[in-house]
Amino acid sequence: MSKKIKVGVFGAFRGMTMINVLSRHPDAELVAICDRYEPALERCKKVEAETNAHITYYTDFDAFFQHDMDAVVLANYANEHAPYAIRLLNSGRHVCSEVLPVETMAQAVQLVEAVENSGKIYTYAENYCYFSATQEMKRLYRQGLIGEFMHGEGEYVHDCESIWPGITYGDPDHWRNRLYSCYYCTHSLGPIITITGTRPVRVVGFETPNVENMAAKGFRGGTSGMLVMQMSNGATVKSLNGYLKREPGSIWYSIYGKKGMMESDRWHEGVDRIHVFQEGNSLTDTEYSYQPKSRVDSELSRMIRTHGGGDFYTMHYFLEKILGRPEGEECIDVYQALDMGMPGILGYKSICNGNTPYEVPDFRDKAAREQYRNDTRCTNPAIAGSQLAPFCSFGSPDIPASVYEQVRREWLQEESEK
Repeated sequence: MSKKIKVGVFGAFRGMTMINVLSRHPDAELVAICDRYEPALERCKKVEAETNAHITYYTDFDAFFQHDMDAVVLANYANEHAPYAIRLLNSGRHVCSEVLPVETMAQAVQLVEAVENSGKIYTYAENYCYFSATQEMKRLYRQGLIGEFMHGEGEYVHDCESIWPGITYGDPDHWRNRLYSCYYCTHSLGPIITITGTRPVRVVGFETPNVENMAAKGFRGGTSGMLVMQMSNGATVKSLNGYLKREPGSIWYSIYGKKGMMESDRWHEGVDRIHVFQEGNSLTDTEYSYQPKSRVDSELSRMIRTHGGGDFYTMHYFLEKILGRPEGEECIDVYQALDMGMPGILGYKSICNGNTPYEVPDFRDKAAREQYRNDTRCTNPAIAGSQLAPFCSFGSPDIPASVYEQVRREWLQEESEK
């Protein structure tokens, strides 16, 4: 039997599903959890009791960093993953990063070089790439069922208005409150890259203005962002993400090839069903749909169904990769992670510059990194310095402190009822 991998988790709120997997996985020993919010750590202790794990809890990352760990899962704030990943890689730990990979192009350069120089494993936990529909569409595409990729579309539309207090806490500086429209693009774009094996080479961005209902919750950015991309094989892709009104939310992918097309279900079954059309007859004769089977059928994979089951696979494949097993090749590496994330950064640059197209660099090429080494442009003043970007190209609402105070009261009320 292989030695268990000692894993720590940084971020107990988003990290709870990872904690549920790692505390039960036969190849993992969950040894440490870090979160500055102590009630989140208290909830983790229920999992510890259920699984007979032996976990040390930290509220300080520096203390957590000193713990004896082979690998760390980063489930902290989405815009803060890269600095922690770089520090952990340089210390000799393997890293699995939640969405998103980097906040700036400069961080992208630093991250890819930390992975290369450390020789450690970095995987990107874009769980939407592991939906049963995504994986089945990948299998069919790689078999040549619909021919060469010509056009793709991905949507991640999630109206978060009702849950905003529980994910931003009334903090005016919370990353979600200053999130620009197309930054969170890997849920919509990542599966297209996973299915087809292509990468974006050029991007143009568009956004919609901030709307009153989200400003009333403290959000300053554009309501939705759309990226239009040319891919490495000449195909085109449209990626849409944001807070548009739709219930249930839209998680949808469509792939057109030279001999047909396939897509996930648009409404009720979503990413649990795919529809396929093959060239040859009329649509009604050749279109068929079905629910793909899960790639791994185990008690644990059946138990962990969050994000369509994707949360199980991000952890499972991370462990498989560390152990050198074939299934580990299903991991998303640092180059693919940046292929998924950099179009959002450059797409927003396009938005702010009159929808100018920008080339998307391939950081597998070391020479391509140089012009971005000092590119800190983002909406975070602590990172951007003199390159601070606006929250929205249409202008941001002036949100009074009383809005955040009210949202914080709503969050505290929710917490008291748990």
